[in-house]
Amino acid sequence: MTERATPDWRKKLDSLPATPGVYVFKGEQGEFLYVGKAASLKSRVRSYFQASTSDQRYFIDRLAREIGDIETFVTATEKEAALLENSLIKQHQPRYNVKLRDDKDYLSLRLDEAASWPRLEVVRKPKSDRARYFGPYHSATAARSTLRLVNRHFQLRTCTDAELSSRERPCLQYQIKRCPAPCVRDVDRAEYGAQVHNVGLFLDGRHDELVEQLTSAMHAAAAAEKYETAAVYRDQIRAVASVQQEQRVSVVRDIDQDVFGYFRKDDKVELAVLMARHGRVNGVRTFDLRDVRLPDDELIGAFVAEYYRLGSFVPDEVLIPTPIEAAQGLCEILEEQRGGRVSILRPQRGPKAQLLRMAMENAAHAFREKARAREDMDSRLATLADKLGLGAPPRRFECIDVSHTSGTDTVAVIVAFRDGEPDRKRYRTFHIRSVSGGDDYGAMREALTRRCKRGKAQEAGWELPDLLVVDGGKGQLAIAVAVLAELGVTSLPVAALAKEKENVMGEQLVDRIYVPGRKNPIELRSASHALVLLAQARDEAHRASNEARTRLGRGKRLRSELDDVPGIGKKTRILLLRKAGSVDALRAASADELVAFGASTKQARAIVDHLHRAAPEAAVSEERALDNAFGADASEPSDPVSAPHA
Repeated sequence: MTERATPDWRKKLDSLPATPGVYVFKGEQGEFLYVGKAASLKSRVRSYFQASTSDQRYFIDRLAREIGDIETFVTATEKEAALLENSLIKQHQPRYNVKLRDDKDYLSLRLDEAASWPRLEVVRKPKSDRARYFGPYHSATAARSTLRLVNRHFQLRTCTDAELSSRERPCLQYQIKRCPAPCVRDVDRAEYGAQVHNVGLFLDGRHDELVEQLTSAMHAAAAAEKYETAAVYRDQIRAVASVQQEQRVSVVRDIDQDVFGYFRKDDKVELAVLMARHGRVNGVRTFDLRDVRLPDDELIGAFVAEYYRLGSFVPDEVLIPTPIEAAQGLCEILEEQRGGRVSILRPQRGPKAQLLRMAMENAAHAFREKARAREDMDSRLATLADKLGLGAPPRRFECIDVSHTSGTDTVAVIVAFRDGEPDRKRYRTFHIRSVSGGDDYGAMREALTRRCKRGKAQEAGWELPDLLVVDGGKGQLAIAVAVLAELGVTSLPVAALAKEKENVMGEQLVDRIYVPGRKNPIELRSASHALVLLAQARDEAHRASNEARTRLGRGKRLRSELDDVPGIGKKTRILLLRKAGSVDALRAASADELVAFGASTKQARAIVDHLHRAAPEAAVSEERALDNAFGADASEPSDPVSAPHA
């Protein structure tokens, strides 16, 4: 492929140094296409443009047509090359570098052993704060299940630091013997520290060591006739034993290992990370990558670097299926991140090679399972398109639902689905401003108008879907059709999904689908794939709208009258409420007393003026509420919410 390179390329290829460094392939407009590191820039970069090579040209076939320039950076060591590569990838987001899902998609468990009374908590992103982090877990369910298991059998507090400092009496966790209540009771720190130590052993997977310690403690408690304490240790031993039975034992040493495997078919790749902790395989994570053009060694090297850059736990050993470029530099970076020795190995035989084969098998299995799931979803979407008379399967569809609290706090939520799965990045929440009093039709009209206007304008992230679903019957469908007609949107199919109900004859009507231009609903079986897809979207929209409405109402309830005082910031509000105890106490305080609480003279005057002026208004509002409650005209609309999310 050398003939495809420009004369400038050829000059650069011939003059590359045989030293460590970073290379950048750029497009015709100077955009970053790919960033890589090399132990020898000369041999690595030239290998892309040699006529004979062992890789299958997944990457270079496209690269050679798009490349405009090559830029190289010489470094003193492989470690410096790995650091520079990581920095350039984060800064420029090259098109062909491996991109994993952001670490916020994964949960970890955090245990700060240096805290006064440590607790285990779920976090999104590990920090460099000397706390211990376990995970990340392959799913939120796995993380929270582990947290529940620990909270059930190991007596650590579950409350936040703020709750711990403000609590005046033990909570329910103490009553059910799951917490010793260090918030208000005199708890033995040594015993609490032992529980913290045991939790660390449990989450580290050091179960044999933990069982040995718990058994010794149980016998000692029984000998001292502390039978309740002995029973706690007994239950903990049983909990550990149940977890051990679920794990697959491997024949490796008592060390931590991450084993990387992959399965490739054309430009689709499934990557698997098999996690072995203290000699036991306790989990596997898989990653689905599309449109991958990298050769295998580049793919594995980039994936490993990105995997640990996102904050994953660094083990003693990293096992890989193929040699990677500048492995020593990456190894040094991982050692710094871990704070100890790390080995990157490619085993050929023995127990480690067996683990590697297991990781490769898991990757192949995940690829086949996801392929079957995609085929099944393709069939479901095709069925839906056929039933609704669409020209093509609706790979992207949205559903809208309106929610309010007795006519107030009205919100509309539009949820998005891609290939039958929720696409939460495209969820949109609208705080309704133009109507109130429970006007669902008006709220739907406003939300759809705002959403479709931005879609018609082709704003980024607001592209119109392949199908719009409204929660309701003919009335809601008519509103959606009218909005689209007013905006001149003619290419967006619409359908309405009406809930199950009983008619006047006592007959049970299942979910019904209405489409424009058809009087009667489309008849579908209750277990129809098409109906199930739409029902899932409808139920998700209903859940999301209720959650948004509850969140809005909670935010209003938590507001203080001090929020509306000009010149009073958050810290001052918290300080004054903490010193005075309530807004009523602040209203009764003089300006001098407010200054004594921590306000400035100017702030004190503003508070006095605002709170004394607000008191008569509050009395009028209370009188109006009483009138409404006992028969006065309650049709006057409440103030609309003025701060939309979308």
